[in-house]
Amino acid sequence: MAQPQDQDQDQDQSGRLIGKHIAILATDGFEQVELVEPRRALEREGAQTSIVSLKDGRIQGFHHADKGDFFEVDLSLDRADPNLFDALLLPGGVLNPDALRMDSRAVAFVKAFATTRRPIAAICHGPWTLVEADVVREHKLTSWPSLRTDLENAGACWLDQEVVRDGRLVTSRKPDDIPAFVQATIETFAET
Repeated sequence: MAQPQDQDQDQDQSGRLIGKHIAILATDGFEQVELVEPRRALEREGAQTSIVSLKDGRIQGFHHADKGDFFEVDLSLDRADPNLFDALLLPGGVLNPDALRMDSRAVAFVKAFATTRRPIAAICHGPWTLVEADVVREHKLTSWPSLRTDLENAGACWLDQEVVRDGRLVTSRKPDDIPAFVQATIETFAET
């Protein structure tokens, strides 16, 4: 019965992202729903998505504190050229962005999108990597509330809203915000 629903969803796509290649930067410990739901929506709009990670093989998602499913990595950071992507998605989870922000390759990958003015969408703890890449200064954004001080100390204006769109930067607070996050992400990615 899920198959007809999936077909209906595919028929509803407008194709706003056809021809776009989106990098999803994640490693073990990402909040599973924050990768799966946005990825599904981007692909319904015609985008090609690739999971880019610190390593080849598989990475494991989490459902809050519980281990989730494994996902195949499409490209390791050693082989990923940020110039081959049109936009970047940063899912949250606590472990994921904490590991990414400690890896100079991941930080450089994120910074490459910001310096070339390509759109970035980050949810929950995802903005931690943006802080490390020094790309939040003078931007309005949101995140999981515990990141507020980190973001403000990095020069951002933190807002408690389900989604904040500041130019080519889209941020949201938590899994409950995914519908608004996905809508704003698709609109922003489609404009480039």
